[in-house]
Amino acid sequence: MESNSVALSGSLVAIEPLRRTPAGVPLLNFKLSHKSQQVEAGYKRQVECEMNAVAVGDAAVEMSRLQAGQAVSVSGFLNRKNRMSAQLILHVTRHNC
Repeated sequence: MESNSVALSGSLVAIEPLRRTPAGVPLLNFKLSHKSQQVEAGYKRQVECEMNAVAVGDAAVEMSRLQAGQAVSVSGFLNRKNRMSAQLILHVTRHNC
């Protein structure tokens, strides 16, 4: 099984300036804050989390127009921050404001 898909909504806590990789590909790092109520095993529970995320290419250029505090829904996949890290980061491939 090779499923790795995430959809998350929230508000932008922080958004860094758009930058480019050495190959010239646009890249944008940001942090998303999520708050909701979810049902687990029949019980409601409050969920709050912050997720570090990155957008690459056209998604990065589009998201660079957003500002901290703005509501956004994103989808993408999880990967390690880098090959030497166990920390997860959300790689955003699509977003809606």
